Amino acid sequence: MPEKKNQSEATSRAERREEKQKESTAKPKAKPVKKEKNNKEASKKQKTKKERRRLIPIWLRIIIVLLICALALLAGVMIGYGVIGEGNPLDALKLETWEHIIDIVTREQ
Repeated sequence: MPEKKNQSEATSRAERREEKQKESTAKPKAKPVKKEKNNKEASKKQKTKKERRRLIPIWLRIIIVLLICALALLAGVMIGYGVIGEGNPLDALKLETWEHIIDIVTREQ
């Protein structure tokens, strides 16, 4: 049979539980802030901060993405017309081909 726990053990457990709760709810102490001796030291720290220099500027990235999209569109049109449509892939780039496709689509029946 299990032995009965005495009152002192139960009290000490309750006290330990309360202490843990107090520790978890206590706010962490703030670290003391060191004051700069003068403005020169503060400016040196700011200058030593690593500056990020982009290898490719953002405006050039946008142009590159647009060019890749245009090339993908042209490749898709050529594959669709040449491989799926069984025509000459270079004919997909001709203006006459597009005029013919537009006439077929907009033609009233």
